[in-house]
Amino acid sequence: MDFPSRDTQQPAPAHNAQAVAAARRGSNKSNLGPVGVVLGFSVVAILLIGLAAAIAFGGPKAEDSYVKSDRLQAVFLNTGQVYFGKVTALNGKYFVLTNIYYLQTSNSGSSSSSTSVQLVKLGCELHEPLDQMVINRDQVTFWENLGTDGQVAKAVTQFEKQNPGGQKCASTSGNSTNSGSSTQPAPTTGGSNTTNSTTNSTSNTTNP
Repeated sequence: MDFPSRDTQQPAPAHNAQAVAAARRGSNKSNLGPVGVVLGFSVVAILLIGLAAAIAFGGPKAEDSYVKSDRLQAVFLNTGQVYFGKVTALNGKYFVLTNIYYLQTSNSGSSSSSTSVQLVKLGCELHEPLDQMVINRDQVTFWENLGTDGQVAKAVTQFEKQNPGGQKCASTSGNSTNSGSSTQPAPTTGGSNTTNSTTNSTSNTTNP
């Protein structure tokens, strides 16, 4: 009679094999865990650095950041008119301009060669506007900062030195002149009046 040998190994139960495989997988995960954590932190750090660089250097600058507060600006309208002054506000809807000047031409003779251009300080016109202008954004063709050595900037500086207390509009019957300043011509109130204060005083003397 044959008896089975006690030394013969029996096959391992199936549940024991599954436990061994799970233990091996856990061992592999524990070995790759620190590497994965390091890689994850590296990716996050790279993304944060890229985001910071994009905020600091990327994207277009806002238009109002180009305004130099220590300079005058020129604002050109699509009507052909240009105003000089300080841009104090600028957005997608409007410009706000203060300390305003504009160009005015005058013809002292019959020939076109006698036409002169003067820089006028806003404020002594017939309707006496305040020294602030709100301009619709869609009326502006372009604007620019002015250099300190330009003729406009020099004329404004000269006007401010001659009028330290600000512009004073003399009210007389007929013309209103800004005394002591060659920058501001007399506003025209009639067809026979000129913009030259010397000519006005002469004509008022000779004509009753």
